[in-house]
Amino acid sequence: MLYDKNILLFDGVCNLCNGTVNWLIDRDAEGKLYFCSLQSEKGQTILEQFGLEKTNFQSVIFLKNNVLYQKSDAALELLESLGGFWKLLYFFKIIPVFIRHYFYDLIAQNRYNWFGKTEACRIPTPELKKRFLE
Repeated sequence: MLYDKNILLFDGVCNLCNGTVNWLIDRDAEGKLYFCSLQSEKGQTILEQFGLEKTNFQSVIFLKNNVLYQKSDAALELLESLGGFWKLLYFFKIIPVFIRHYFYDLIAQNRYNWFGKTEACRIPTPELKKRFLE
C-alpha cells in the first residue's frame, strides 16, 4: 500500500514519545505530519506491510514519501520535514549511522525508566483528530 502522508509511528504509552508528538504538533504549523500509535490497529497494519516486528516498540518509525525510516534516521527526517531552523539539524546525518543509532538505542532502551509510561495516548482536539490515524 502506498502512503501519501508523512506518518510518524510512535510508542503510544511512552511519555517521551508522547511528549515528542506534542512538540512536533506545536511546531508543524502547516499540518504536514500525521501520527499513529505503534500499538493501534493501523500501526500494526503498517508494521506488517513493511515486514517489521509487531511487538517491538524500541524505534520510532517515520514514513516519508512512502519510504520507511527508523531510529535516528527517522528523527532526522522528521526534523527536515518541519522545515525552517529544524531543517538545519539534518546536518547531523553526516555522523555515521552506527554512532547515531547507538545513542538512539541507549535512549530507547531506558526511556520508560527515565521518562515513565502512561496508560493512554494523548486525546487530540477535534481539529487535531484528523492527523491521528487509527
